[in-house]
Amino acid sequence: MKIHLTSVFVDDQEKALRFYTDVLGFVTKHDVPLGADRWLTVVSPEDPDGTELLLEPSGHPAVRPYRTALAQDGIPAASFAVDDVRAEFDRLRERGVRFTQEPLETGPVTTAVFDDTCGNLIQIVHSK
Repeated sequence: MKIHLTSVFVDDQEKALRFYTDVLGFVTKHDVPLGADRWLTVVSPEDPDGTELLLEPSGHPAVRPYRTALAQDGIPAASFAVDDVRAEFDRLRERGVRFTQEPLETGPVTTAVFDDTCGNLIQIVHSK
């Protein structure tokens, strides 16, 4: 068994698509109209057949309190592996990404957390 799909709730799918592709560097895998919303997934260009990230509309009433609680407590909605957190932190900050946690080493793991502009905190991580 392996993870095929995971999701983050987003306020605006088009805005999220631009952020996740133009800023973070993911590529669109599926973009299927579903009425007012879309089945919209992105993947890593390094693993185009790997785990998909669904940019899921946040319209369900349970989403707002859930995301608000996570953000208020500083809990990331997702975690992305990178080769070098400090290098990725610098690259993303140059692209205007706002970090809520600068790179932090905790033993063999380094993390940083940023705001995805779509209602989520996202963690980047690498292990030694």
